[in-house]
Amino acid sequence: MASKTSMGKPPVPLFQSKLLCFSLLYLFTALFLALYTSLSPTRCLLRSSPFDPLQTPLFSYPPAYGEHKYALPTARPSCSSPVLFSDYLEAVREIGDLCANSSWLSTASPPPPLRYKQGRDDNFGGKFTARERFSYFDHRNDSVEVPCGFFKEFPISSDDREAMEKCDGVVVASAVFNDHDKIRQPRGLGSQTLASVCFFMFVDDATAKVLESHSLISRSSGAVRKVGAWRVVEVAGERLYVDPAMNGVIPKHLAHRLFPNSKFSVWIDAKLQMAVDPVLLVHSLLVREGADMAVSRHPYFKHTMEEAMATARWKKWRDVDSLQKQMETYCENGLQPWSHNKLPYTSDVPDSALILRRHTPASNLFSCLLFNELDAFNPRDQLAFAYVRDLMSPKPKLHMFDVEVFEQVALEYRHNLKRGGGGPGGPRRTKRAGSPESSGNGSFGGGCRKYLEEMWG
Repeated sequence: MASKTSMGKPPVPLFQSKLLCFSLLYLFTALFLALYTSLSPTRCLLRSSPFDPLQTPLFSYPPAYGEHKYALPTARPSCSSPVLFSDYLEAVREIGDLCANSSWLSTASPPPPLRYKQGRDDNFGGKFTARERFSYFDHRNDSVEVPCGFFKEFPISSDDREAMEKCDGVVVASAVFNDHDKIRQPRGLGSQTLASVCFFMFVDDATAKVLESHSLISRSSGAVRKVGAWRVVEVAGERLYVDPAMNGVIPKHLAHRLFPNSKFSVWIDAKLQMAVDPVLLVHSLLVREGADMAVSRHPYFKHTMEEAMATARWKKWRDVDSLQKQMETYCENGLQPWSHNKLPYTSDVPDSALILRRHTPASNLFSCLLFNELDAFNPRDQLAFAYVRDLMSPKPKLHMFDVEVFEQVALEYRHNLKRGGGGPGGPRRTKRAGSPESSGNGSFGGGCRKYLEEMWG
């Protein structure tokens, strides 16, 4: 034993040394991949090749405008269904071919285009009872004209109207009314996107005044108003709806009428900043899915009634009595809670801040029917979404993608901070569902009792 101690420890075998090195290498590699996965901003977005993004900023804002204020963190720890984007130039070519070729509908005999009811009214959406509106849900007779707004003129300049009619491919639309948000530039655009995609931002007088005060636009000259990628279109909102949010519903859900020659549209709420090229979004979420519409699932709710209760509870709409009337009207006429019987629809509640559409007759019909419900009740489009989708015929092919994808393709910001609250009537106190001053039994019961029993099991 003494001789062994004096000679020291025997040398480590070569095999054990290599095994230790490999173990350490595996450990550090696993830690690196885990850290990369948790921090990578595009873990839900997979690209087959670099897609030639523009390197220079699209526009330089004055510091006082503060376009990057109030960003909201939305990163999630995992992504269950990542999206594979095609090569950028390949997507540009394919969408260009689809827009130029009428056979892109992929049917031997394309259905005839939707016919719209004409007329004049002091209300932009016309005046229709619930029975009249619901009678248009079954549209198997192509000769029937469907009400779809425009019963009074959409008040914009003739130059803007002509530019909108010339947009015959992909259009990206957004709106800021009552200076509710900032105008933010899209990020990650490919080298051919600005030349092939139209970007239109609709604003009202209040927003235009703020933009002019920051020297972003000039209202005195007849020149085209451009803020980076966006062509700014001023709408005389006072001639449409009292509520600015309802004025925003027009470009949001009637893009196929405002841009009659466009083949695809992307609506993005002004609270969002687009982080992925719209050509890649349309190609991956619409064309490759064979869908007429694509929209994200809501991050928390599956049932329409959950959204209705949250709308009342969090003061997203102040007239709780009208919310109650709306939901009971839908429950009494066929609205059902979400269940597996509704598959392939994975939810009844979308996050409608980002909507991609292919302007097919079925997609256009859905947009018209949904707009009619918003005109009748309120601009909270998530409340009427499932009712219209489930009861209309023919139905559009709807792709509801994961909320993790939504949070990677767009960055969300808070609205401009203002005193007062949303909904009509100014900053008055909300009548919550269940309060003594709300009508009826003060809750979403009554005609929705069966719905609630099924929803809660």
